[in-house]
Amino acid sequence: MTQRKLTKIGNSLGFTLPKEQLARLGMAEGDAVYVSETPEGLLLSPYDPDFARQTEAAESILRRYRNAFRELAK
Repeated sequence: MTQRKLTKIGNSLGFTLPKEQLARLGMAEGDAVYVSETPEGLLLSPYDPDFARQTEAAESILRRYRNAFRELAK
């Protein structure tokens, strides 16, 4: 667990993350961070859960209609 202090950034408050934590997340300056509320608190993630759900739905459709897509690709 890492403790960080909130700092004024313009009209907002924010905090920084150490380089080591950013590297473990595979994140760099300019990347989007997604914040989700969970029963345990806030979850910070480099992955957009809505995009992940959409990707799973697309993969399901591609698997279901695999033969049709193959024929259309010819």
